[in-house]
Amino acid sequence: MININSCLQEIFGAAIQAAYPDLENPPLVVTPSQQPKFGDYQCNSAMGISQILLKTREQKVSPREIAERIVKNIPANECIEKVEIAGPGFINVHLRKDFVSKQLSSLLINGVQPPAIGKRKKVVVDFSSPNIAKEMHVGHLRSTIIGESMCRLFEFVGYDVLRLNHLGDWGTQFGMLIAHLQDKFPDYLSVSPPIGDLQAFYKESKQRFDTEEEFKKRAYQCVVLLQSKNPDFIKAWNLICDVSRREFQKIYNCLDITITERGESFYHEMMKDIVKEFEDKGFVQVDDGRKIVFVPGFPVPLTIMKSDGGFTYDTSDLAALKHRLCEEKGDILIYVVDSGQSVHLQTVFAAGQMIGWYDPKVTRVAHAAFGVVLGEDKKKFKTRSGDTVRLIDLLEEGLKRAMDKLKDKERDKVLTPEELKAAQTSVAFGCIKYADLSHNRLNDYVFSFDKMLDDRGNTAAYLLYAFTRIRAIARLANIDEQMLRKAAREEVLVLDHEKEWKLGKCILRFPEILQKILEDLLLHTLCDYLYELATTFTEFYDSCYCVEKDRQTGQIVKVNMWRLLLCEATATVMAKGFDILGIKPVQRM
Repeated sequence: MININSCLQEIFGAAIQAAYPDLENPPLVVTPSQQPKFGDYQCNSAMGISQILLKTREQKVSPREIAERIVKNIPANECIEKVEIAGPGFINVHLRKDFVSKQLSSLLINGVQPPAIGKRKKVVVDFSSPNIAKEMHVGHLRSTIIGESMCRLFEFVGYDVLRLNHLGDWGTQFGMLIAHLQDKFPDYLSVSPPIGDLQAFYKESKQRFDTEEEFKKRAYQCVVLLQSKNPDFIKAWNLICDVSRREFQKIYNCLDITITERGESFYHEMMKDIVKEFEDKGFVQVDDGRKIVFVPGFPVPLTIMKSDGGFTYDTSDLAALKHRLCEEKGDILIYVVDSGQSVHLQTVFAAGQMIGWYDPKVTRVAHAAFGVVLGEDKKKFKTRSGDTVRLIDLLEEGLKRAMDKLKDKERDKVLTPEELKAAQTSVAFGCIKYADLSHNRLNDYVFSFDKMLDDRGNTAAYLLYAFTRIRAIARLANIDEQMLRKAAREEVLVLDHEKEWKLGKCILRFPEILQKILEDLLLHTLCDYLYELATTFTEFYDSCYCVEKDRQTGQIVKVNMWRLLLCEATATVMAKGFDILGIKPVQRM
């Protein structure tokens, strides 16, 4: 699909270059107009250029005069109908109707194609990353949902994406877990231990670790034996990891998450080389037996080796960074991790630059931080007893509430049991994902089932209903897919009515939205766009008859095919938007 904003930026970039050839990096500002009277897009570069001329050359030129010069130099192009200069120097751009119509036809014939974004890149996304032997809780929900959606976006535009689950599957806690396993299930090597509740198992072993001195000593010995790769201890470690993996997978199946496990243990063998590399380059200082690395601009050093010779999170994070840059050859690395880790991650990234693993001008390494999930009392989201909310409980509650909502609307009377079940999972998981993604990830957000299941306003429930209604329009007019495909090739999309025109332009803004998210990684922009598209569609549908019926008999008198094609184009873009957000719409709801 053509990104119209990028096209206009190219056109105005060339016009400014021709008007002011000796101006270096002039400001290029093109945005969609907020009101139809100001055209379809606006170029607001004249004000910035006026400031530059005043500062660098002491030339006082009015922005309006600059705007006139830019307009005179606009090259021939296929998309601009006319331009007008308004106020102090805004350039209002009116698009050509035939250009917009042609783009919509192309969308209907070829489907939603990604915008052109240059060479194919390798992207590594680190997300979800729960800890073995602990249950996934609501804190893991955000990283999992945001990370999955980012991966889907990068995949849609054609990048090669590696989705990594940096599991907490290594470290001192395994000593106490293995020691407790040996006591509780002494025949664990021959009979698979029936650990049903790993959370309780973890709490029992932690209690013993804190109170029994003898157990604590044995736990430390177990860590040493595990790290020296003793086969019996590796088997015990694997058993514990497998119980966790099965629990995690249930959640990933519910939320339709695809991810490759690559836990901290994967990097274990690389850690001594990391320490050696920092030592060889003279970056290591010894402090009270610890090996530490100071990174310029960061007050707290990284500890890459403890005084007992053990490694730390800092070491494994550096090893992971190096592997992703040097072995995986990532062009873009994204860490979807909560904001609390911001200083730590920025220090690790800066250490990687300092030692020469990457150049930030060439490789993008970004922390996609996010805020915490709050309860309706605006405090950290907890259960009534003050425990962290288990993610599996939350998803089950979502399913129950979605079914209640559907039954309130008496959908159980019109849908088959299969359709009702599909609608239930679509609404439940769609609403949980959308509630998260529709908030700016940098902010904390309040988790409220009532709000997210409300079918009014900017929610998944509203959008899923809107989508199902749009899809039903052609079906109720007895127009099947084949007829729509034929019409897309033959019909010209007439955009004479102001609401047709508004909808057509809104549909074609999709590539601009995606381009923006690729730059700032803020997915709520896509949610806002889908909501705007759905409300713009409603305005169109209320004002423009798609199917005209006889008032008395209800018989279809006339089908306005080009309007049905606009319905189809809207639904196609919405479906792709849902797909990127990881939301599954249903045909009947």
